[in-house]
Amino acid sequence: MFQKDDWMTTEQGSTQPGTNDRPVKLACRNVWKLFGVNAASFIRERDGKASMADVTAAGLVGAVRAVDLEIRQGEIFIIMGLSGSGKSTLVRCMSRLVEPSHGKIEFEGKDLLKISDAALIELRRHRMGMVFQNFALLPHLNVLDNIAFPLSIQGQDRATREARAREVIDLVGLRGREHFYPRELSGGQQQRVGIARSLATKPEIWFLDEPFSALDPLIRREMQDELMRLQTMLHKTIVFITHDFDEAIRLADRIAIMKDGEVIQIGTPEELVVNPATDYVAEFTRDVDRAKVISAYSLMRACDGSEHGGTVSPDAKIASFSASIVSAGKPFAVVNGTGKPIGEVTPQAVIDLLAGIEHARADA
Repeated sequence: MFQKDDWMTTEQGSTQPGTNDRPVKLACRNVWKLFGVNAASFIRERDGKASMADVTAAGLVGAVRAVDLEIRQGEIFIIMGLSGSGKSTLVRCMSRLVEPSHGKIEFEGKDLLKISDAALIELRRHRMGMVFQNFALLPHLNVLDNIAFPLSIQGQDRATREARAREVIDLVGLRGREHFYPRELSGGQQQRVGIARSLATKPEIWFLDEPFSALDPLIRREMQDELMRLQTMLHKTIVFITHDFDEAIRLADRIAIMKDGEVIQIGTPEELVVNPATDYVAEFTRDVDRAKVISAYSLMRACDGSEHGGTVSPDAKIASFSASIVSAGKPFAVVNGTGKPIGEVTPQAVIDLLAGIEHARADA
């Protein structure tokens, strides 16, 4: 059986290793964050095992509960959930801005909870970047100096840090605004400064906590496009928080959905839509435009010898070829990276999907 995770097709048609083939960059192992009196001793005495009822009975708040996940190098890993689900607390645990009550946070296999404060500071300064919903720009510094600020904290000389700042200013499309102050910039431009500042140190992992949620819809979409453009060039490992599933499906390689401090399900946007693990996940994804999420691979059936009206890659979203296949009135062959057909998608299957009629894929 052809496995979708074995490949990833770029727009140019080349193939790259799938997400599952990449090394683990960051991992959470049974991570807990409880708030309240004696929270750490409570979970430690229970060896990292407690029900929600146990936590509540002890008068504690379970912000993050028993989280296990792995984030792979170069992927955009999105954590989402409603307000109060624990997503922001979890991301802060990953960088130890918030100290976990129990468990392990592993960065390239090393437990961050066991490294010294000095080593943690160095890690944050040189290998981690963070962008939050609040742009947190320094109002008395211009764009150039705001972006160069973390480099000054590292002790770099003015010429070196300004040269690097100008590089990322060009990268995020702010050339010509180097000497503007934050008050002279639009919301989208301010967010670009925040992104550029976090990139100035050349981080290996990038934490983005609802960075676009305060922006107007058109600017928000523009910034999403900008993020994808940057990722195409830089290949960062990105941990991105959002409560917007439409934003998540545009950006994510994989998504973790949280509820009451727990991770309910982890998967690609398509996996969450096609195979929700719980009613909560199904409700979360109910209003998603399925044609933009579901791929030809998920909708294909075994080839039956019919003449084909065209070809599509397994990862092609139905929305990208729905008009063409319906117009052709013939099945489209689903072909792998070598051009070999592995199945076909019929016009009727596409019409059924667009009409909201469930369609079961026959395995090729």
